[in-house]
Formats: sequence, C-alpha cells, structure tokens
Amino acid sequence: MPTDPDSHAPGLPGSHAAAAGLTDSSLIRRAGRALLSLALMDARNHTLHLFGQYQLALEDVGFEVPPFTTLSPPLWELGHIGWFQERWIGRNLQRALGTRCEAGHALLASMEPNADRWWDAEQVSHESRWALDLPDLAHCRGYLLDTLESTLELLEKAGDDDEALYFYRLCLFHEDMRGEALACNAQTLGLPLDKPLQEAFTPAPMALREPLLIPATVWQMGSAPDSGFVFDNEKAQHAISVPEFEIDAQPVTWAQYVEFVGDGGYDRPEFWHPVGWHWLQKLAAGEGRRGPRYVDQIGVASGAVMQTRFGRAMRMLGHQPAMHMSWWEADAWCRWAGRRLPAEVEWEVAAHTAASRGFRWGDVWEWMGTTFRPYPGFSPDPCQAWSQPWFGTHKVLRGASFATRARLKHPKLRNFHLPERDDIFCGFRSCSL
Repeated sequence: MPTDPDSHAPGLPGSHAAAAGLTDSSLIRRAGRALLSLALMDARNHTLHLFGQYQLALEDVGFEVPPFTTLSPPLWELGHIGWFQERWIGRNLQRALGTRCEAGHALLASMEPNADRWWDAEQVSHESRWALDLPDLAHCRGYLLDTLESTLELLEKAGDDDEALYFYRLCLFHEDMRGEALACNAQTLGLPLDKPLQEAFTPAPMALREPLLIPATVWQMGSAPDSGFVFDNEKAQHAISVPEFEIDAQPVTWAQYVEFVGDGGYDRPEFWHPVGWHWLQKLAAGEGRRGPRYVDQIGVASGAVMQTRFGRAMRMLGHQPAMHMSWWEADAWCRWAGRRLPAEVEWEVAAHTAASRGFRWGDVWEWMGTTFRPYPGFSPDPCQAWSQPWFGTHKVLRGASFATRARLKHPKLRNFHLPERDDIFCGFRSCSL
C-alpha cells in the first residue's frame, strides 16, 4: 500500500497546523483517515462560504434565478452535495469494498425522506429540478450538517487501505467539483463575490515563453495501480508512442485572441468546423455573438477586452489567459493560426516533463483536441454515471482553473464537457501542425 501522508502516530504529521496545510494538496489522493477528515470539513466550509455569496444576493427572492441549461437551482446544488455523500457513504452498506462495491445493491434509507426525490441527479432530470418543492436554506444546511457528521463518524471506523477510503475520497472530490460549479454558476448569474473570492477567482497575468519542443517518447497514459485514489476514466495504464511535437508554454492570451477577432475570425466560416459555424450563427442571430462569452467589448485597435466578471465589467490584461470560449472557438483560433489543439497525451507528457522549462498550467481548464473516450480496458466504478454516459459526445479538458481546489489538481485528471460549453473557466493552448 502507498505511504499515507497521515499514517504516523497519532495519525497526523507533525502538528494539526501542519496537517491542515496538506488538506488542499495533491497528497489527498493517498490520504488516510485523519487527513481526509480535515479535508472533508475544509470542503464543507468552502461550500458554505461560496453559498454565502448566493445567500447575500438571492435570499430575499427565495433563491429564484432564471433557468439556464448549464446550471441547476442553487438550493438543488447545495442539497445534492449532501445527498451524494450520504448515498455513497452513510447509506452504502458496501462502502468498505470501494471499487468492488456492487453498483445496484440495496441502500439504507436516507435521514431525509425526500432526499432521492429532490437530489438524485440520475432520477431527477435537469428540466424537472426547476419545478421541485425544494426545502429552504435552513433545511438544506441542516441536512449537510447531519450527513457530514455521519460521514466523519464512519470515517473514524474505516479501514486504512485504498478501497476502504475510496468513497470518502470520491465524495471529497465530488464536493470540490460542485464547489467550482457554484463559482461558475455565480459567474453565469452575475452574482457579486466578496473581495477575497473576487481576487482568488481572477486569473493572473502570465510571463510569456516561446513554444516548447517536446522530444519523442513512449508515455504511460493512465494511472498505475499504486496511485492511491484514481477516477475510473483515468484507468488503466497503457503505453502510447508519442512523436516529437511543439506545444505552447502557456494558454493562449487575450492579446493573441484579439488578433483572431480583428482578422474577422467570427465572420469567416473557413476557420470553423461546420458544426461550430452553425453553433456560432445561432448565437449571432440571438445575441449578436462576436466574441467569447461574457465579453462586452473588444477593442481591436487597442487590444482592450472588457469582460463581465461576477456581475462587474472588468478590463482584462493582454497577458491573462483568454477565457470562456467554447471548444468550437478554440478550434477556430487554432485553424486561423495554422496550429491545432493538443492531444491529451501530448498535454500530459508536457505537464509531467516540461515544467522546469516553463510549461505552465492551472490558470484555466484547457480544451484538448481529443474526444472523451475510455482508455483500453475501461470498466466503470460503482458510480457508473461518473464517466461512461459521456464517452464519445464530450471533449476533454486538462489542467485546472483558478477556482479548482489544489488537492483536485493533478496532471492525470480528465475533465470533460460538451464542445459548446463556455460558462466554465476554460481556455486553451495550441500545438504546431
């Protein structure tokens, strides 16, 4: 078994303060009980702090927001986090089996009689969530408190191996992902954030470096069996021969993207995939789309970009990563520039081997040229809806964004969305043809 960061007596390295510093680190994939307990509490505090921004803006209107195809009602998002944790830990009699848990086995009853009717994402369609008789905020917060207390009590009695801790790690990462979704939804709704969050959710300017030449290699794609926690779409390890390639050292910047706009990029179908061009024309007819989402103004001559960030119009800097464009827009920019989006394996090789040469990632999620598909030998983990339903239709994103918790950031992590999604904190980089 891999060495856990908190495997030494009394279960925490050094001091509680030192352990707390590890709760938001990539070591969580191998974390034992004590560190996981701290991380689960940290995730819940982060969730409630983010939702506090919704409370300030929306409590007076009963948390009613316009229905969007890309988000769920705020109180549904909040309750779903507790539901997922209770479903896979508190109600799961096979939780100790980890990935060997039978997907369809009987569950214990929820402590909330209406939990499945309200928050089971597989049973409650996106459209129907807007008509649900969801409980109020106090009820949702009480449910989150009760489910977390149950989780932490069960964690104290759990085993030490990866299978025994699998669902605790899965639920931690699920909450982290839903936390980032709350941040994306706040951007969609134009909700203001407090100053610390506003600053944390603003991408930093980047020092620009020349593209990097990555030598040919044979790369082990996927995760080794002794990697600790692994998402099912990261399995199984397999070798890929990768020819030499050139890749940008950092994501494409606003200054680079403005050149595409200035050259008529949104009016020239020769740069667009036919499906992407159809997507663009539909948006252009409906909202006059001629730039990335949330962009109010692009000064081609000055290079100035005004983008609405959490309800405030802000001038973006030329060396900041360009953000909130769909896969279609990223692909069109690459065609215009005579380049292409990276393959997943190319991005992963560069992330692992070229950091010392200036390969920078983690500013924005980055669209890959790759369609989301299973690795050879794939089999779904017990939460079968995690990956399997989205193979073949979604595009892969790699890296992370400024809103991603550090413990979730990993060069093997595969994010995935439909190519038209532009509400997430996404950008891209390019490779030579």
